[in-house]
Amino acid sequence: MIKAIGGLALRVVVVLSGTAILTFALLWNAPGDLAQTIAMARFDALLTEDVIDQVREEVGLNTSFWQAFWAWLGPLIRLDFGYSAVTGRPVWPDLWAAITYTFPLALAGLAIGLATSLPLAILATKRPGGLLDRGAVAIASLGAAIPAYWLGLLLILLFAVQLGWLPAMGARTLVHAVLPAVTLGLGVAASLTRIIRSSILEARGQPFLPAIRRRGVRSKAVARDHIAPHAAIPVVTVFGLELAFLLEGAVLVEVIFGRPGLGTFLVTAITARDFPHVQAVVVLTALVFVVVNLLTDIIYRAIDPRIGTEDA
Repeated sequence: MIKAIGGLALRVVVVLSGTAILTFALLWNAPGDLAQTIAMARFDALLTEDVIDQVREEVGLNTSFWQAFWAWLGPLIRLDFGYSAVTGRPVWPDLWAAITYTFPLALAGLAIGLATSLPLAILATKRPGGLLDRGAVAIASLGAAIPAYWLGLLLILLFAVQLGWLPAMGARTLVHAVLPAVTLGLGVAASLTRIIRSSILEARGQPFLPAIRRRGVRSKAVARDHIAPHAAIPVVTVFGLELAFLLEGAVLVEVIFGRPGLGTFLVTAITARDFPHVQAVVVLTALVFVVVNLLTDIIYRAIDPRIGTEDA
């Protein structure tokens, strides 16, 4: 188990290193004069060549690619994202302020998705192929086919414009988070419902279960000790992926609903070509992905120790 976790940790290092190099290279080679764009966003006035050259030197654009990369990577290892190229303020306080809006929204969406999908999938498996089962599959397929941005606009049109029950924009109160969280949660529910349903049906069809029941083991014990662990592995895997992808989905949903957070933070940074801000969001997203995947691997190795043995 320890050897398997060590191998997973090594993969995390490789993925993060590759992400850092690729992100920096793409931004470094972006079309246009980066120094001029930053100077325009910073001063908002007619610029001279002296001002542009000063910005180029300050940001480090007058050095080679690898010199600039190592100068950026050193502080990054300590989670120091440096200073904004536009405002001159440290990146981390502004990034943290955006995180405090985005992460709770993503977790709320995950909670709504799980609270919706789990009972729906369990009810659907009571009678496989029945009316409720077909209805649950149809709803899940429809939810998976609807893009988050379109679903968000539909919810705004219905609950904010037509009915006037909920606010459409902003983040002043908890009520403002209802529509964005539901938008994220319904997308998660669609994926989880299908996976949980399929996992339960597959676990119930295992050939050793009739022999266990003939020994007089109670149905609740069979479900707890045999069906649930077998069905949990794919569910845990997809649950971890959904948690990671929710961060990306929350960024898009925040832009639709006009909420502050990583979405607004990233769009503003891209528009202004604010190098450190864009890099901070990309690296943070990659970090969340690899940490969630690492925890997911550890959890399902704990559920089924044979997976760790095969890797060893």
